[in-house]
Amino acid sequence: MERNMSMTKVVMPEQDPNVRNKNFSEVALGYTKEMAMEEAARCLNCKHKPCMDGCPVNVPIPGFIEKVAEGDFEAAYEIITSENALPAICGRVCPQENQCEGKCVRAIKGEAVAIGRLERFVADYHMANATATEVKIEKNGKKVAVVGSGPAGITCAGELIKKGYEVTVFEALHKAGGVLSYGIPEFRLPKDLVAKEIETVEKLGVKIETNVIVGRSVTIDELMEDGYEAVFVGSGAGLPRFLNIPGENLLGVYSANEFLTRVNLMKAFKFPEAPTPVKVGKKVAVVGAGNVAMDAARTAKRLGAEEVYIVYRRSEEELPARAEEVHHAKEEGIIFKLLNNPCAIHGEDGWVTGMEVIKQELGEPDASGRRSPQPVEGSNYIIDVDTVVIAIGQSPNPLIRQTTPGLDVQRWGGIIVDEDTMKTSKDGVYAGGDTVTGAATVILAMGAGKKAAKAIDEYLSSK
Repeated sequence: MERNMSMTKVVMPEQDPNVRNKNFSEVALGYTKEMAMEEAARCLNCKHKPCMDGCPVNVPIPGFIEKVAEGDFEAAYEIITSENALPAICGRVCPQENQCEGKCVRAIKGEAVAIGRLERFVADYHMANATATEVKIEKNGKKVAVVGSGPAGITCAGELIKKGYEVTVFEALHKAGGVLSYGIPEFRLPKDLVAKEIETVEKLGVKIETNVIVGRSVTIDELMEDGYEAVFVGSGAGLPRFLNIPGENLLGVYSANEFLTRVNLMKAFKFPEAPTPVKVGKKVAVVGAGNVAMDAARTAKRLGAEEVYIVYRRSEEELPARAEEVHHAKEEGIIFKLLNNPCAIHGEDGWVTGMEVIKQELGEPDASGRRSPQPVEGSNYIIDVDTVVIAIGQSPNPLIRQTTPGLDVQRWGGIIVDEDTMKTSKDGVYAGGDTVTGAATVILAMGAGKKAAKAIDEYLSSK
């Protein structure tokens, strides 16, 4: 096979920014077969496979890319799914630039091989063309409960079912998928695709029970009394953080979690056809600059806001969101008000009328190495807005720690685990994903789910 020595990736086709900022269809349109094979030919199939070191779930990357280059897309899919149960999702939302592509040899003198785009292509091709095959799994008669149907829970469940366990996933909301369903907008991750990936795991025999709030409907101790020999907690980080500034309780102020859940999961943009409204005014301020903030800002724009601001206390260099998300947001007309820190939200008759901010300048680097913002005395001014979305992070919901005696947690609420096995302080209970780390990436949560499944299998096999 002839290598493609181009320094740049094959360009991903996308919707025009001024068209897509008015619809919820996917922004990136995906590679054609020819594009995928051309991009795959850029891979050097390195002996040491540095890209695999950057993958939290150890996908055999050069192996699957070689098959794409040959045009054998089904073989590529088999290779990916030997380690990754959710390739269509990971191909879209993984921060590849900091993981597999960040370690790609081609990135030294040009652009990395487009590993994420190729993974997405392979998964989409399989969904569109493959016929379902029946998988026969020998059951071992042991039951495991999984709390939460997000990326950590679904991955853990999928790994355990293949090993012969009876697995039931308990999901608090009315739809499976966790953050994949309620947090990431349709234009980045289509919901029918999430449903198909989850269906694949269900077809293996995983049972998913929705509307079950572990810690309220049933406790972990009660699950273990019901015959579940191990429990994996992958309940995510669904508790929003706030700024604790005056005016935060005004109407028109949302946490990003609530705002995105109403729109993504409850279809608020179809109100009154859908029962859950969301009010988006003409001018919207989103506080924060991570991926969730970009999602909220871009969603507000699509809901008809004329001006949408990202308000962030640091500078462009410190933006925590993926470069691709920032680029897309700017293309779509999102206005970045950097080095500005909110200090109050103003209102009239109970509704938001503006946000008071104070300008910042960067001082010395803080513990994380980012330069710490300092307020500029007397620089306060008001941004005229009628909707505010707070997107400054989330913590784990306290329900599980409050209702599970013997479970050690961090001061901020994260469950403490052994990093090698994801075992908690409570016998038979394992945990992983955002409920352990705080809000992080889909692929890291999946890596934790895989690790826990392996440890649960070893624990139950030795019992």
